[in-house]
Amino acid sequence: MFSLPWVQNSRLFDLARQAQRTTPFWAVLLLGFVFAFVGQILVFPLAIAQMALTGFSQSAPSLSAWQAGAWMAALLIGSFWGVFLLLWLWLRFYEKRPFFTLGFETSGALKKYLRGALLGAAMFSLAVALLALTGNVSLVRGAVPSLQGWAALGGVLIVFLGWMVQGAAEETLVRGWVLPALGIRLAPWAGIALSAAFFAALHSFNSGLSALAILNLALFGLFAAFYALREQALWGICALHSVWNWVQGNFFGLLVSGNDMNAGTLLNLQTQGPDWWTGGAFGPEGGLAVTLVLLAGLMILFFAKKTQ
Repeated sequence: MFSLPWVQNSRLFDLARQAQRTTPFWAVLLLGFVFAFVGQILVFPLAIAQMALTGFSQSAPSLSAWQAGAWMAALLIGSFWGVFLLLWLWLRFYEKRPFFTLGFETSGALKKYLRGALLGAAMFSLAVALLALTGNVSLVRGAVPSLQGWAALGGVLIVFLGWMVQGAAEETLVRGWVLPALGIRLAPWAGIALSAAFFAALHSFNSGLSALAILNLALFGLFAAFYALREQALWGICALHSVWNWVQGNFFGLLVSGNDMNAGTLLNLQTQGPDWWTGGAFGPEGGLAVTLVLLAGLMILFFAKKTQ
């Protein structure tokens, strides 16, 4: 499968070759971890301010849906905008190439973003449908009525801005930089496999992590890599990643990779049943329902007719 023309000759590799000085392969993963974790240090002042003002919870009963959503959006943006800054500095002063060469050429950008957003919503909704069909998910009432249902709509919409930054930051780092940087230094298949493993490792300290959760993280990494390579850009996978998380946490009210998104949710679903199917404390991303959706997504990428 790695001999597919759209894998071997992806535009993402051509863009990475515009670097006047490419990053050594042995340094790519090390720097990737540095960019991911140092970038999050910038959120600490905001987090401290939030805890002081809201009583250590963005979902405190005294907060309106708008306020809760704004706080969560600010925390997500604060946690991930530093990744863009560090990548820009590295590209500017070491590799000496423009930021857009990470996969952000403007041609067809809006179409790719909207398509990715629709796919992200559809894929995670399919996982929820599988859970519902097997009787492993139910609608419950949340502890704070103002943060559930139509009353929470304003906050749910605001927090999407944070997910836009979060999803784009992870994709820019992993699929925009790590994947092509390793692909041109080693081989495309090495970039795909190592970037998927790197993505899973970034989430290795998340709450509720299990062996199946690690597998699903790696599978999402493979799916995202092939999606970006096939589309030859990052717009679509950035949108897919962001909407997947937003739908999961703030539409369905489920755990997002072990994290409880307390900024309001249109629905408030709760899973029950075996952890191997529902994901348990990690959320659906740690269960077999999501595994099946990701495998189906990979099959579609490999066999569906290629479109622009």
